[in-house]
Amino acid sequence: MSEQQQPQLSPTTAIATDDALRATTEVWFEYAVRAQPHHTDYGGVVWHGSYLTWMEEARVECLRSMGIDFADLVRLGCDLPVVEMSIRYHRAMRLGEAAVVKTRMTEIAGVRINWDYKIQMLQEEELYLTGRVTLVAIDREKGKIMRQLPPAVKDVLMRLIK
Repeated sequence: MSEQQQPQLSPTTAIATDDALRATTEVWFEYAVRAQPHHTDYGGVVWHGSYLTWMEEARVECLRSMGIDFADLVRLGCDLPVVEMSIRYHRAMRLGEAAVVKTRMTEIAGVRINWDYKIQMLQEEELYLTGRVTLVAIDREKGKIMRQLPPAVKDVLMRLIK
């Protein structure tokens, strides 16, 4: 049997960040969620992976609100995988509780895009989670990091910072 090797991404330290644009969005995008039975363990506590799913859903919806539909990225041959993630859990969320996932783009550095997150109670400022995610644009066909963001994507993101 022969094993087929998956293409390996270059280390993110190899990505040039000379043209870093910081504080791209000051306003948080908000995405409401409610803990359903399939989000929890047998004790009714939200499973840690559910938070990550909600973070991705919020990011995809935020991009859509900016005019970047993920299906369009796929058609452009671009993907934005998570290459780094940092999560801090502050308190457990339980079955039936509602929360808001807040996300915002904090930096664009070449093809690297950083996002910050807060998941907090709907009615209060109390946090369930804070986090940061780094995405990198890759060529879906080649499985390699792109040299630059596709022009259509970069144009939308650049409008947000001006």
